[in-house]
Amino acid sequence: MRTAEELRADFEAYVGALPLSSSLGRLEEALRYSLEPGGKRIRPVLCLAVTQATGGDFEQALPAAAALELVHTFSLVHDDLPAMDDDSERRGRPSAHVAFGEGVALLAGDAMLAEAVRLALTYDDPGVARELVDATLGMLGGQYLDITGDDGDLAELHRLKTGRLFAASVGLGLRVAGVADEDQGPWRAFGADVGLLFQVVDDILDGDGVSLRLPPDAVSQLADSAADRAREHLDAVREDTGVLRGLVDAVASRTA
Repeated sequence: MRTAEELRADFEAYVGALPLSSSLGRLEEALRYSLEPGGKRIRPVLCLAVTQATGGDFEQALPAAAALELVHTFSLVHDDLPAMDDDSERRGRPSAHVAFGEGVALLAGDAMLAEAVRLALTYDDPGVARELVDATLGMLGGQYLDITGDDGDLAELHRLKTGRLFAASVGLGLRVAGVADEDQGPWRAFGADVGLLFQVVDDILDGDGVSLRLPPDAVSQLADSAADRAREHLDAVREDTGVLRGLVDAVASRTA
């Protein structure tokens, strides 16, 4: 059983050597710039850990995990654009549109999404690509609610914008491992609560979202409850979930 750090290292090695379409030409530079190490990689590591825990070969899940990270990174590149959040810095260095220009950043994000779908389609199971595409559409729906200020239902916004990719992290891991649909319930519930936990902690750290709408004690209770439920879902399965429990603990105790 590989640890979370080992899975993260395996993922970095895979992504670093990931072949991209030759049609991209010099656009590949902008794509790799944004995909380079620096993020937490929590989504791909979660995907690999679920595949491993459910008896699959984590190496078989590397393309799915990379597809997931490509979608996540594409969303960040587009979020940083002046038309969206207008952020000039990402992960301690200039955002893609600052480094390469807005047009190139826009195209790099588009290319990441296309490369993600290409990777998902390398599996014999078409459910892998469906899982990824459905999650991406949900994420985009959440982003629409965010940028239009339609955030009256903050729980729904978070479920879509952040939660759908976390749910897909688990779903993709299950599909690669070949877990039957009727056995996926606790795992799917786990993915939903980990996504909620991540977003609530994010809001606490950024001082926005639920942290602006609820008293501090209530926000902390929301995070604690999501973490507790995630652990309870893992209690409901027979597999070795030690790595996944460690991921829950790491998300719950984030300070940056």
